[in-house]
Amino acid sequence: MAQLKPGDKAPDFNLTDQQGKQVKLGSFKGKKLLVYFYPKADTSGCTKQACSVRDAEPDLSALGVAAVGISPDSPDRQKKFDTKHSLGFPLLSDPDHSVAERYGVWAEKKMYGKSYMGIVRSSFLIDEKGKVIQAWYGIKPDATIPEAKKALGSE
Repeated sequence: MAQLKPGDKAPDFNLTDQQGKQVKLGSFKGKKLLVYFYPKADTSGCTKQACSVRDAEPDLSALGVAAVGISPDSPDRQKKFDTKHSLGFPLLSDPDHSVAERYGVWAEKKMYGKSYMGIVRSSFLIDEKGKVIQAWYGIKPDATIPEAKKALGSE
């Protein structure tokens, strides 16, 4: 799928979080939402990214923004990741990467000369009506929050 751009309708999702609850994009209607995709729970880059979102929660909340993380990890693995780092926001399980595909973040990657399919670390800021405000593909773990704040006019 092509990459999303500002003004596009954010693809809907209905995924299971680390508590076993279903979380839908529509649940956030009337609120801005930061959706970020990460390759694998509890790896160094993903931990840095998740902890930065956790630490920014008061600022995001003051700006009317909720946050969710999405990866192919199981809800159990997401729960362990949440518990270990006291994240406190929904971590959604996309095991068949169908949502990642709709957001254009499931792509061919290369490591040590081998090609494989996986998550391209990306984040999306979605407005109160479900439209993409900004999309960042291939974002660095420590850039998720600064870029979101900049897009919100807060940095």
